[in-house]
This record gives sequence, structure tokens and C-alpha cells, in this order.
Amino acid sequence: MLDKDILTQLQGIFATLKSSISFRLSVKGETEAAKEMREFLDDVVSTSDNLSVSTVETDVAAPTFEILRDGVATGISFCGIPNGHEFTTFLLAVLNTDGQGKNLPDETLRQRITSLKGPIKLRTFVSLTCTNCPDVAQALNVVALLNHDITNEVIDGAVVPDIVESLGIKSVPTVYAGDEMLSVGRTTLGELIDKLQQKYGSEDTQESAPVSREYDVVVIGAGPAGATAAIYSARKGFRTAVVAKSIGGQVKETMGIENITSVPETTGPQLAGDIARHLANYPIEIFENRNVDEVKIENGQKSVVCGKETFTAPAMIVAMGAGWRRLSVPGEADHIGKGVAFCTHCDGPFYAGKPVAVIGGGNSGIEAAIDLAGICPSVEVFEFLDNLKADGVLQEKARSMNNIHIHTSAQVVEVIGGAGNVTAIEVKDRETGEDKIYPVDGVFVQIGLTPNSAPFRGILDMTKSGEIIIDERCRTNVKGVYAAGDVTNVPYKQIVIAMGEGAKAALTAFDDSMRGELS
Repeated sequence: MLDKDILTQLQGIFATLKSSISFRLSVKGETEAAKEMREFLDDVVSTSDNLSVSTVETDVAAPTFEILRDGVATGISFCGIPNGHEFTTFLLAVLNTDGQGKNLPDETLRQRITSLKGPIKLRTFVSLTCTNCPDVAQALNVVALLNHDITNEVIDGAVVPDIVESLGIKSVPTVYAGDEMLSVGRTTLGELIDKLQQKYGSEDTQESAPVSREYDVVVIGAGPAGATAAIYSARKGFRTAVVAKSIGGQVKETMGIENITSVPETTGPQLAGDIARHLANYPIEIFENRNVDEVKIENGQKSVVCGKETFTAPAMIVAMGAGWRRLSVPGEADHIGKGVAFCTHCDGPFYAGKPVAVIGGGNSGIEAAIDLAGICPSVEVFEFLDNLKADGVLQEKARSMNNIHIHTSAQVVEVIGGAGNVTAIEVKDRETGEDKIYPVDGVFVQIGLTPNSAPFRGILDMTKSGEIIIDERCRTNVKGVYAAGDVTNVPYKQIVIAMGEGAKAALTAFDDSMRGELS
């Protein structure tokens, strides 16, 4: 099943294994799927003497294997062959089981995970073509590995269609805790831990005492702007910390990137990986999977509080980026993950052969419509303004496709549905005032971004839409606090612009520090 090149690569990857790791395959009869799973695992174990596989007969919906270390179950299992984007998830699960892998969390996150109250049975439904799914699956595998009262089963939804249909899953990744949905869509380890704590609670341990960390510069955010700011700060000799939800940020959701000078073509996930590797070349302390709870400005010192951790420095660079903007109309929130989606690459396949709507006529919206037109019989595009905002080449492509229908001056009024399904949307024609119902099975929202500036409300000056106001050198209204990228009022939310703004913010902080003007 695995070709020779992959097997050779696996031999190198697993050459450092120290533990005895085994795969216990559960099957229900000698089906073709069971044979394929066994062939896959046989190929994998052939690459290391530390790997083995066994098979048991049991009542399972589809062939499933769990990972054991020295004969003891780790709590990690896979339903369906983890190919595609989940092949990396599988490899990391093996390495993590052996105590290896750069994705293993720091001590603070470990304490939060081990203190979670169990037992908790997690099921992470994924698609092998989904680019957001691996992050969630890998995060919850780590949770299961570190907390013996938690298990996580990574399930390829394609091999258990009856279960997917019964649960009404129309978006991935979808995480179930027991019989209740815990999370839908892209999220971070820190956010998942928050949700598990809220649902199940935590044991209060002595190890979770407050921690204070001091630096010369604290950068909040690790997207293109934040990462660049951190690199430039470190190059200037500043003791630098990066506090972020994830490295790469929003860029991970962009598939085709072809407008970064000297990089003809890349993808969001690939760029995020490159950013992480570049950061690792400098003495930058990175604190990933952190949510900002509070910001304090006192006596010239700037502090950001994340749970029981406080990061303090005389200079702070805010580069928290932006998140998907929502319609905020009746029915939207009720159907997120069950008919309302934000990522065509992840969720588009659920709507193959079904009519869908795309809300938004910018580049993201028209790109989404073009992607969906290849698998959906009709794609209705609704743009609030009188004209599309997308690049001309995209508009030309969309208009050339017979199953894409574009509506301008169109205001979405309501998402209509019931029993976990979207059935239609109501749209008002802004020119005539007429309301019309469009039958659709899915709604993809692509109406731009909202700045992630909430922790700084009341502290920093902002526009009405929440963008942090900066001057030409990335200074805010508070001395020693700088901002860069999509969280600011700088026009044109582009990766290359965010990188430049991050560099500018770091250089300004350095100049102000040399002049003694940080407070």
C-alpha cells in the first residue's frame, strides 16, 4: 500500500524510537476495508523493530486501531486509514507516544491537561482532504496521551457515513465529547482545553500556581505580522516572547498563495510551517495555545495575562490578526457546522451534488464559489454592495461558469432550516426592497474579517469596526504599545503587508527604546 519512498522515509522517522509501540487493530470480519487497514499497518511496522501489530475481532463500525506503548493503551485510536492530511497526524501520534515531537505542549499546558477531570471519551470526525482537521486531531491526541482518563478516536467520516448522517455532521473537524458536540471547525489546543475545563472541570493542583515572566518585548500573535515582529526584535538583541493561539494564525486557512515576492506559490499550512521554522532560528520564547484574558498598563510596564501566566515587558507589539466575520442574522449561529460553514476546502465535499450559497463578493467569496461550482449543481453568490470586490480575473472566471449565479445589492436576512439542516436563505434586494427565498443546503460565509482586538478595548484607540489605530510607525495612543497587521487600521489586509508592518513595529520599538521613550 505504501510506496518505497514513503517506507524509506518512515525508516528514518522511526529510527529513534525507544519504546515498544504496537497497533491493536479491531475488525468485524474479513472485509476489504479490514484487509486494506491491515496492509497499511503491516507496511508501517515493517519500517522499525520497535513497531508491531495485532488483530482482534469485535463489533466496530469500521476497521479501527489503537496505539499502545509497552503493551498499555495510550487512549489514541484511528477509525479508517489515516491517509491524506491525517498521515502526519498518525506519524505524530507514534512519535508522541514515544515522548518525541515538537508539538508536545509546554509545562503549563501539560498541567492544565493532566488536571482535567475524567473520564472523557472524545471522537474527532475529520475529512482526509481537510487542512484544518490535523491541528485539532493532533491536539486532542496529545490530550489523550497526557491524561489517562481521556481517550480520543480520530474518525474518517467517509468510512462511517451512517454515523455522520445520524449526528448531522456537515462540517469538519467536529469533536464530540461523549454524546454532545464539543467543537466545530478550526480551533487551538488552548481553546479545546478551555472547553473541556468548562464542561468537565479540573482538579486544582499546587503546580498551577501563578507564573510571572519578564521580557524586553512581548509580541501577541504569531501570524505573518507577529512572527516578523518577533524575529526583528530578537535580531536587535531584545529578550523576546511570543504569546499566541497558534503559529501562522489566520493564514492557515488560505490554500493558494501566489503573491509573496520571491515565493511563486505556497499554501497557508506550508507558510505557517515555514514561519515556525524561521522563529526557531532565534532565541525567541514561544508560548502557543494561549488566550489573552487581560491586559494591564502600569508604571510603564505592559502585561498580558493568560490564565495564571503573566507576561510583562516595557514594549508590547499587538499582532493578533483577525477572524472570520459572521452575518449575525437569525439562524446563522444555530446552523454553524450543520449547514453554515466558513471553509470550502474542509466542508465543500459535504455538499457535493447539492445547491449552496456563498455570501460575499470579494476574492475569498468568488474563489469559494469557483471551487464549489465543480461539485455543486448551483452556487448562488450574494454581495451586499452594488458591485463585486473580487479581482477581475476571478470575476471573469466565475461569470464563465454556468452554474454560478451572482446577485449584487443583496442583503441576507435569515438562514432558514430545522432539525440540524439548512433548507434555504432569505435575501432582500436592496434596490427593490423585495425579499426572496433561495432553497439551498449549505451557506458559506465569506464576508471578510473582524479584528481580534477585544482585549484592548478601552485601552487603545480603535475605529468603529475595532481596528487598532496606529501612526505611520505602528505606534498606538499608548507609549510602548505598538500594533501591526490585520488587527490595525492599515489598508489592504495582505500577508506581505502584514510582514512589513511587523518589521516596522519592531524597529520602532527599538528606536523608542534607544531614546528612552517606551513610557
